[in-house]
Amino acid sequence: MQVSICGVRGSTPSPGAEFVRYGGHTSCVAITAPGDDRPRLVLDAGTGLRELSRYLGGEAFQGTILLGHLHWDHTHGLPFFPGGGDRRDSKVSVLLPEQGAPARDVLARMMSPPHFPIMPWDLLGEWSFGSLEEGAHRIEGLSVLARDIPHKGGRTFGFRITDDTGASLAYLSDHSPNNFGPGPEGFGEYHEAARTLIDGVDVLIHDSQYTAAEFPARAHFGHSAIDYTVHLAELCGVGQLLLFHHDPPRTDDQLDAIVSSLAAASVPVAAAAQGMVLEVAGR
Repeated sequence: MQVSICGVRGSTPSPGAEFVRYGGHTSCVAITAPGDDRPRLVLDAGTGLRELSRYLGGEAFQGTILLGHLHWDHTHGLPFFPGGGDRRDSKVSVLLPEQGAPARDVLARMMSPPHFPIMPWDLLGEWSFGSLEEGAHRIEGLSVLARDIPHKGGRTFGFRITDDTGASLAYLSDHSPNNFGPGPEGFGEYHEAARTLIDGVDVLIHDSQYTAAEFPARAHFGHSAIDYTVHLAELCGVGQLLLFHHDPPRTDDQLDAIVSSLAAASVPVAAAAQGMVLEVAGR
């Protein structure tokens, strides 16, 4: 499977010269299944969704956008997606964690007048909106395992995506493991849901918003410490780790320094960068 990184920031976009190399758009990752020529499964719809059109070869998007949760930084791209909402020939399914109400009505709370000029169903093309419970699913020719993971402010899923060759990707964009207690290092528990999603995965994309020094003052914000992310990847035998959901003020140079400091980790570590394309193969 091919994984294209379209947005890497958490909380809010980060424009400016200090954020050029890693990128300033918020969370969005596109997946192309083996044998396909363009992405048909997209994880999250942050402002990075605007970048997805470059991978569509001039065609309208025909596929599914899978939302891990409904915070602004993961949904703001929906009405600004030229390959979807500006194309009459697009066909887009949006799936979100079950909220106990119709998915289109839930999305309309953030995308409707007076907050926004149109409703979700006013986007051009054929759009549908549905809900997902945790468990195993088959979506766009890929196997998707969804599990509830802790994150402040609403139901949140982490995902494990496996293609028919056995190649696997885990995506936990927003994760607050300290909700289950401090864990052995004080950054949160290595809990069952996270380990089920991550164990033995080829590539892990994981919330890495805070340094160990920042974490005590910000633990209640609902995100992971970088140290937790690395230790979890090592514990679960991950093939490669991509730090993700970078803190908005984290500059390119600071991210370089963080990655350099992790050179001794037993898992290869890189910081996710906008425009990065990975070929994920089973081990």
